[in-house]
Amino acid sequence: MTLAIARRALLAAPLAAPALVHAQGGWKPSRTVNMIVPFAAGSGTDTVSRLLASLLEAEWGIQVVVDNRPGANGAIAAVATARAAPDGQTVMITTNSPHGATPALMRRPTYDAVADFSPLCRMGTYIFVLAINDQVPARSLAEFLALARAQPGRMTCASGNTTGVVGAAMLNRIGNVDITHVPYRSSPPAMTDVIAGRVNSMFADVAASRAFLAEGKLKPLGITSARRTPLFPEWPTLAEAGLPGFELLSFMGAVGPARMPEEMVAGWNAAIRRVWDRPETERRLGEFGIERVTSTPAEFGAFIREQIAFWGEQARAAGIEPE
Repeated sequence: MTLAIARRALLAAPLAAPALVHAQGGWKPSRTVNMIVPFAAGSGTDTVSRLLASLLEAEWGIQVVVDNRPGANGAIAAVATARAAPDGQTVMITTNSPHGATPALMRRPTYDAVADFSPLCRMGTYIFVLAINDQVPARSLAEFLALARAQPGRMTCASGNTTGVVGAAMLNRIGNVDITHVPYRSSPPAMTDVIAGRVNSMFADVAASRAFLAEGKLKPLGITSARRTPLFPEWPTLAEAGLPGFELLSFMGAVGPARMPEEMVAGWNAAIRRVWDRPETERRLGEFGIERVTSTPAEFGAFIREQIAFWGEQARAAGIEPE
């Protein structure tokens, strides 16, 4: 699949009319559910996962435990999910890290992002922003790039997920700069160091960074998507701000272990869509910087396959070698 085709699929997917949920969507878990999250508490994925857990607890009348398994850009959580029993009691809230970029970043992948999982439902699109510490003497992307060109290798960019890893490489390549990449296990400690001034910049998901952006502790330079978002229409895209062709969109959704029975997959899909399609849920997601999306399991499975190709091409174009 070409990068252009994958990009069109990515942009078109949220607009597609959702198909009807399988008629057996009445199934529900019989005991406490384990919801595995691939990033640390306080990350954007964790925040949204806890919202979903609370909504499903009210919907089902059972406990939904959020189980944070950070590390290895989501691979630790992915392996734990793949090894779980396919009984509907364990799911993972995945993103473009474990089910997009991570397979391309690992020389010897520890899991198969397609064969080891049952897609349940796509849930949203993250808004990512290139943000800098408030003490960096730059008010725009152009000024930040000028600082970086004047100090090769001295400016730094943190990452806590694969969007940050690939984004940092693209920033150097498209911006013709030499900014040192500083990897972290997850976004919260990376953001802490950027706010403290130990690192200059990072690609931050708005769900985790919005309060700091509002307080002025972080300064937004532009968003990673190809189009401005109605959630923050005043923020330019990085492409229009000085990095032509820059585009990275990040997604989230739910998956379970492979070989989950069809009625369980349908039950999960129906429950997520019931609570996700509420106007109040969409409003809360917007506050987190998440554009709400839903899908059928089949649609999400096809989307994951497209994203693996898309992020693989992005990583190769950015010159990132698998580790």
